[in-house]
Amino acid sequence: MSFHSSQAELPVRHLTVYRAEAFRVSHGVNEGDPLADASELLLEDIYRLDEFAEPERLGLAADETPVFHIAADSAAGQPGAPVYLDSLLTLMGPSSETREILVFVEVQPQSGLITQIYLHPLAPLEPKTGYTLVTIDRSGAAARLAAAAAVAFTRGTRITLADGRQRPIEELQPGDRVLTRDSGPQEVRWTGMQTLRATGAFAPIRIQPGVLNNTGELVVSPHHRLFIYQRVDALGAGRKEILVKAGLLVNGTSVTQEPGGFVDYFQILFDKHEIIYAEGIAAESVFIDPATRPGLPRELTRRLQTDSAPAGLPGRELRAGDLARRQDAVEILRRVSAL
Repeated sequence: MSFHSSQAELPVRHLTVYRAEAFRVSHGVNEGDPLADASELLLEDIYRLDEFAEPERLGLAADETPVFHIAADSAAGQPGAPVYLDSLLTLMGPSSETREILVFVEVQPQSGLITQIYLHPLAPLEPKTGYTLVTIDRSGAAARLAAAAAVAFTRGTRITLADGRQRPIEELQPGDRVLTRDSGPQEVRWTGMQTLRATGAFAPIRIQPGVLNNTGELVVSPHHRLFIYQRVDALGAGRKEILVKAGLLVNGTSVTQEPGGFVDYFQILFDKHEIIYAEGIAAESVFIDPATRPGLPRELTRRLQTDSAPAGLPGRELRAGDLARRQDAVEILRRVSAL
């Protein structure tokens, strides 16, 4: 079976990236050179993002190996090409603030030669600003990607149990039975909590009560996908059932991103990827794939069934381009979603 015929069955992560050519050394030993893989980097080099740099969407399909492959619908790269997570870099800005970026390396399938390098900032980079490279971490990159990729609820989020009661996420325990959309009552297998600095990719998304017919305020991680059933296909998705990342719904008023301080993120895991109900909104649970696996206990991931097809949840996942065409997308979804 070819990669293209089988990749639809694999989980795909879509990351916002810049090509290495857009992030060059402005001062230092490697002056003028674009970002390279970890073996070529030198500490204290100062990098600047080109003022005309445009972010791209890199789709990475993941199987059970450490190697990603570029997905068929990726806007960047050659579909099917292998991609390696190379390193986690920490850079310091002019005011001593730090920024982290993940470096991905695309290679030729046969020769293994590098064809492109991508940087995925975990917090925004300002164009024409000097960032000094202060650390190069190859061993911690996978764990940082797992933290950024994981879907999580914040403290106080009420989850609907099998008997209809609601319980705060932090009070759930393994063995508790939770109502799922497609599998009925299911036992919780694991819950986890991590505290992260609420910046960039880790700053939570706040959805005000009633915005999507939610009963209470819902605060989730940016990559957390919500399930919405439209009575009519108002956004032209081609299906009434859609999945949309919370971060794509930010409109600055009723849906906002909340940077600053620290945030407690709680994860909930079942035997397989499920849609559950949080503050009345249908939202996904954690699923295990090569991106999220490093963030979960090893004994747990060995014991539980690996969900190899999170894209198989009901509904089509909306992309940024689908919503950019409709500035009032949140209000449209509120009106047409089933009550």
